[in-house]
Amino acid sequence: MTETKKDTSSKSWYLQGENRVRHAGIAADGTIPEIDREALHRLISVKLAATGFEVPETSTQDEGVMKLASDLFRQYAEQSRLLTGHLAPVDQRIQDFVDMALEGTGEKVSLPEHRDMSGERILNVDRYGIARELSLPDDPSINEYHNEQISSCRLRNGILHNPLNDRRTTKGVFHVADWGLPIPADKIAVPLVTYARLLKAAFNPPPDLKVLPYTSTWDDPVKTMVSLLVRPLVQPEVPGVMPEKRLELLFFVPGGCVANIDFVESIFGNAGNPHLPENDSALDVEHWTGTTGCVVLAPHLRTLRKKDLGLPHISEATEAQKTTGMCWTNEFELYNKGSPFKITMRDKSGIMVTILADNYFGYCKKECKTQIGLTANVFGLAEEEHAGGALAFKTYSLGSHFYPDSRLIDTEHRFADAIKLLGDTVTLHKDGYATDKKYPHIHILPEDMQMDLNSQTASWHWGGGQKSIRILPGHVYLHPSGYKIRLLKHAKAPTFRLIGTGPEGTYCHKPSTVSGGGKSEISKSLNDAVIYGPLYIGDYEKDMDYVQEIIERDYSNCFTPEHAKAQERDPSRPILSPDRSLGSVINLLAPDEELYTDEHNDYVSKTPNHIRAIVFAIKRLAKPQWNGDWRSHFTVDEVNGDPGHELKVDDRPLVGSFLRVGLDKNTGNWRTYKLRQDFISADKVQMEDDITASVVVPRDKISGLPAGEYDAHPCLKLSQNCEWRLFQRPDDAIHPGYDKQTEWDMSSQGLLSCNFKPIYPEEMENIRNEVNLYEFFTDDMKGHINKCIDEKQAVSVCSAKPRIWEGKPTKNPRYLQLRPDIAKPEEKYLAQLGSRLYRKIAATDPVNFPVAAVIGGRRNNPPDVLNGVTIRPLCVFNPIHYQEIPELFMDYVCSVTGKSPSTTGAGSEGALTKGPFNAIMACADLNNCMVSMILTGYGGFSSAAGWIGPEFKVEHDISMIIPELWCRMRPEEREPEYMIKHGLLERVEDFQFEGRNISASRLGWRITEKFVRKFLGRMFDNPSVVFPEKMLKPELQDLAVYADGVENLAEAEKKAAFNYFKDGAIHDACPPLKIVLHMMAYGHYKGKAIDNPEIRAQFTREALLESDWYKQRLEIKQERDVALTKRHIKSLGDFLNKKGYEMEAKRLEIASKLEKMKTDLDFISSPDYLTFLEGTLGADPVHGGFPVEDQTSQELE
Repeated sequence: MTETKKDTSSKSWYLQGENRVRHAGIAADGTIPEIDREALHRLISVKLAATGFEVPETSTQDEGVMKLASDLFRQYAEQSRLLTGHLAPVDQRIQDFVDMALEGTGEKVSLPEHRDMSGERILNVDRYGIARELSLPDDPSINEYHNEQISSCRLRNGILHNPLNDRRTTKGVFHVADWGLPIPADKIAVPLVTYARLLKAAFNPPPDLKVLPYTSTWDDPVKTMVSLLVRPLVQPEVPGVMPEKRLELLFFVPGGCVANIDFVESIFGNAGNPHLPENDSALDVEHWTGTTGCVVLAPHLRTLRKKDLGLPHISEATEAQKTTGMCWTNEFELYNKGSPFKITMRDKSGIMVTILADNYFGYCKKECKTQIGLTANVFGLAEEEHAGGALAFKTYSLGSHFYPDSRLIDTEHRFADAIKLLGDTVTLHKDGYATDKKYPHIHILPEDMQMDLNSQTASWHWGGGQKSIRILPGHVYLHPSGYKIRLLKHAKAPTFRLIGTGPEGTYCHKPSTVSGGGKSEISKSLNDAVIYGPLYIGDYEKDMDYVQEIIERDYSNCFTPEHAKAQERDPSRPILSPDRSLGSVINLLAPDEELYTDEHNDYVSKTPNHIRAIVFAIKRLAKPQWNGDWRSHFTVDEVNGDPGHELKVDDRPLVGSFLRVGLDKNTGNWRTYKLRQDFISADKVQMEDDITASVVVPRDKISGLPAGEYDAHPCLKLSQNCEWRLFQRPDDAIHPGYDKQTEWDMSSQGLLSCNFKPIYPEEMENIRNEVNLYEFFTDDMKGHINKCIDEKQAVSVCSAKPRIWEGKPTKNPRYLQLRPDIAKPEEKYLAQLGSRLYRKIAATDPVNFPVAAVIGGRRNNPPDVLNGVTIRPLCVFNPIHYQEIPELFMDYVCSVTGKSPSTTGAGSEGALTKGPFNAIMACADLNNCMVSMILTGYGGFSSAAGWIGPEFKVEHDISMIIPELWCRMRPEEREPEYMIKHGLLERVEDFQFEGRNISASRLGWRITEKFVRKFLGRMFDNPSVVFPEKMLKPELQDLAVYADGVENLAEAEKKAAFNYFKDGAIHDACPPLKIVLHMMAYGHYKGKAIDNPEIRAQFTREALLESDWYKQRLEIKQERDVALTKRHIKSLGDFLNKKGYEMEAKRLEIASKLEKMKTDLDFISSPDYLTFLEGTLGADPVHGGFPVEDQTSQELE
């Protein structure tokens, strides 16, 4: 069933226990189990023999088994011959689709198993890890394999695969068969007969390319194609409401490209043998979307000629074919000029068959993304998003003491209630505290708990007396409210601190983010960008006198009269008073022309930054028991008879934390700023990185949400990463020691690396001996280097040594990183535990983390010249912008960006940054996103990467700051309405420049100095210098560049919008999107400008819910679900009646599934189901769902 009100929390079978190891090579605790290569080799030999290939006796150490089973293998081969023409269910679904599509072309294309009557069979890889072993010769003394498409090397801790090309290209690559759905204007239409011949050739690679590397040293190497079944996620589970949904996707590759199978299954998992009933998606009725995909890897197609593929001579070609190159003048012309391409055929049923004529890994991953996107649009309810995301928990240094303070935690939670909620997941000790059974270093303490670092104890009252335990590093102690405290050693000082983390996280979702826009960086720890150093003081006596003057100053008259009346707290309270927070002191010592008097502003403006830093440190560290005598505790050493300059507290050097925020344009040096003394980077759980599946449901359907946290959003989005491993590009790893995560990952077991240099023993020894290189590496990479040398590893890789491509290091080094939330499951468990206690959710119930903020990413560039081509600026945005839906969707439609190391192109990445990977008209994705944003009411924020104006280079530093800011905001503070009301955002206005109107209002709203003081003040000592005025107002840097950047953006948006009129996609746009596209292309909609109140009203939730087109989406979803459920019922009934499968039907509980589907059909067919769907995305028509308006065609003319 698709959705019911019943409990539907069941998970896909391959996500649990031993099945997860078979599926993705990952144990339940996030570790990578050591592979028994001998056992795996025996398995491979058995599989090859069972498939009908000759296996030499020397290829396996267990020759007895092979001899004993030889008759069995021959019998199996004979049975297979008798079944020639019989396909696995998924293969048959693909074959039926191909037959139907190609009918009338005169071409017949058969899947590999279906075509060969000679006994040659395809090899199916049905367990994770087999493909990696198949990528290299079975001879353990040979550690490399090379063919014309790829070079693979066995590493100490994994494998290196270097495909022929080091990156994908985005220009002239994406071709679509002229059949099924309309073809977008940015794709190349290909005659169906040409597609058919390409598909036939794809299934017939040359013999040399079919050689399986594992058998390449055999006298008679195996020549075959290899297949893999995967089941990518399309829609996340909504616990108790709807189960997760997955499509089925079948890969075919030539044997010589089996490394691509290794790559794909490492990301999306291995769904097992498609011939087995338990792996038939048609019987997985709870989770299958009813859609099927197929990908055929065929790099050899680049050698085919246009004429042979049925393309016309130029004299017979249409104008469109001449424009796109789908014709020939010379009979020897190669298809697509012999360059990489992909071509696909798809229809409205959600079946798609794609051919990839390049084996660069990125194509395989992006094709999976494309297939997920098509299914999401056809199935409904879900979105496939190009996104990153992190769940961030605000974290602070508590110093040396913790006690329950209502300003810090919720003091209404009780230990007895917590123990009742957690049940048998904890062990209750006689002294009145509990320990988690799964992670014994996690403890829950009573509500009156106190912690003292000096005595290293946690104490509380229990049974009439005081109890205590020793607090230890590596342990976590939870208050019944879910607040978490841990003991942490300072990164650069020999001291420990108590660190406190809030129980509720803020889910920052970064969708529609262009390449290089910060999808990955949003979830990275800020710690790698933090620099530590001492706090310096100039003339000790003079500076301390200045500090004392500030501390003792009377601030009772600092506010202007109008603001003095609005103050809830006494402004005269002393700086060191417990009633005044560090944040209020930071605000007090920052000038504010609106808030404070001229006299106060003049005083604080003259205060040197190093004096401010000392005041803040004293405020942070002063203790009540000092009775105001703080000065005697802050001292300096005597150096050569004079006072030194390094400030100390109680004879311990004070260490400050400084954050990098961009680079100085002239010197290239980092711009660093002092962080607050109590600042600790947020605890983060990575939620997304690149391929995201999401679903929107009414807020009241999500159980266990915290009171007040999501009240501004009537509907909420739940998102989930579709990948087990992330295809990371570690740009900073070329600098040893900077990217600590990459160095840890690349020194760990199970590595799959790509575009790194194969390093042989002599060079690895040289790396170790080069002290200026080696000594900067982390201990993890040093250990890896030493092991490679000590173990005499034949080939190795190093994180700072990318592949040499065209004479220089590639800018696209890659590796697969095990998803952090999987690699470190304890972090997510602890996050859920804290929220579970805070929300009072029982251990048996799920903890949901809906999206709390939508903050996309854009890549900006200054004016430049590249290879003689002028690159116009895009650096018109300040660090953070907010756009209302019309302006936001102008950006989403175009998604313009500068050049990224991931690709060979630059410019618009298409709708929602998915243009190059979208096989259908982009309106389906845009319609879904439009409905999602209107239903949820999320504000459309975005952050800048690259450049802010032509003077400030920020790279990804803003992206990393975003979660730190948002998790420190109260729920109401995150809303744009609050920010606008309080002057934290300012509207960007149009302006005149050299006689031209510059439509800067399309940039929406941008943060102000007030925003900086209020929110960056929760991170930095002196927030105003982090984002100075010229960064907040880029036009002040160079007005001409700013004007050209806005015009560049406007022209790109207009050009992108015109394509929707050119290819007819405008007719597939929902009414609000249609308005946006008209505004982009023509500047008006039916004569009304974008600021017309009637136009703005079309983007409200009320207008959406009352519209006929939204109701139509719900009805379409109902129709599709009725059809799918009937299909499920037929599949189950057919299997139940299948002779000889009675035991299998019983084992798979087919009868009970059938009864459930029949019951579900009654509900799905009823009016109640339409009510149930209200507040969801419903389903997009995909094509032909909206009436054609006359105005559109008239304007186009």
